[in-house]
Amino acid sequence: MRFQANRDVFSEAVSFAVKLLPQRTTLPILSGVLIEATETGLILSSFDYEVSAQTEIAADVEETGRVLVSGRLLAEIASRMPNAPVRFSTNESRISVSCGSANFTLLSMPVEEYPSIPQVSAQSGLVPAEEFAAAVSQVAVAASRDDVTPVITGVQLQITENSISLVATDRYRVAVREIDWDPGANQAQEPITALVPARTLQEVGKTFGHSGTISVAITNTDDRELIAFTADKKTVTSLLIKGNYPPVRRLFPDNVDNYAVMNTAELIEATRRVQLVLEREAALRFSFTADGLTLEAIGSEQAQASETIDAILSGGDTVVSLKPQFLLDGLGAVHSEFVRISFTKTENPNKPGPVLITSQTSREQAGADSYRYLLQPNLLLR
Repeated sequence: MRFQANRDVFSEAVSFAVKLLPQRTTLPILSGVLIEATETGLILSSFDYEVSAQTEIAADVEETGRVLVSGRLLAEIASRMPNAPVRFSTNESRISVSCGSANFTLLSMPVEEYPSIPQVSAQSGLVPAEEFAAAVSQVAVAASRDDVTPVITGVQLQITENSISLVATDRYRVAVREIDWDPGANQAQEPITALVPARTLQEVGKTFGHSGTISVAITNTDDRELIAFTADKKTVTSLLIKGNYPPVRRLFPDNVDNYAVMNTAELIEATRRVQLVLEREAALRFSFTADGLTLEAIGSEQAQASETIDAILSGGDTVVSLKPQFLLDGLGAVHSEFVRISFTKTENPNKPGPVLITSQTSREQAGADSYRYLLQPNLLLR
């Protein structure tokens, strides 16, 4: 096998292929990148039985073939090559990589033991790449990082005739965003639900965020339910998480009369300042009145803090205690100059319900996007 390729194109392709590989794997062979040199160019692939990545690039192929090589090592080498074409050749189990005055010799891995890369042929539909990437970044932050309950470490995609919604929760908060969906030739398709690992979805959003449109396909093969994302001659596939996702959508209220509107940046900065004196896992107290919003942190005997910012309140005075980082996650995903925090009710008048965070175009006008972030308040500080 022998080829020559543009250094930047080759380095970017290897980086993409290894990005989703786990840092540690019980099977060393799964840390490899499969390089296939064909008459039309190169195909680089990686697969760890859960997630796969595959990309095609142009190259001058002198001799076709297949080789498996340590992915992260090749990515490190390719990223530090001098500015010259990369030359790649194999001789039995040895791989020669050269670029300008730099030369490397690597050992190949047994390609015959490498698993087959999943192929997904059916296309379910298309999403606008930029909107999808934004939606993923808004929602995935609310997914659980606790592997004890795998079902909530994913983001639930719900596809209907012309929209796709993303939902994530970690039991303490729920984030939802809806964007347009083009079903393509599948105009009369049934609603589809898929539970995708949040980490994989975040990488897809970052990688394909500037690709124009992303093709999404969901398929069942050999009792394995897969989702595939394709754009710019790159494809990522992922096994779907099995299990029943909690019915968190019903937690969102239809309408809320009691709410406050603030400048998003002001609220973020005030929260970051006042939380400095808090002990870990402690909550901030937020008091909403007609005079504005007062943030209070009772950290310890040595340190307390408070700050007041402007807020326009509709409805009665309200006091809630919220974990500052959970609030900041929601505020950072709002993507608007102003933010609305709405106060839901519970059957117990002394116990506040979850607060609903949504975007606000101006002090008077609600935001146009469909992003919603529901945050469970802590019990009020005594």
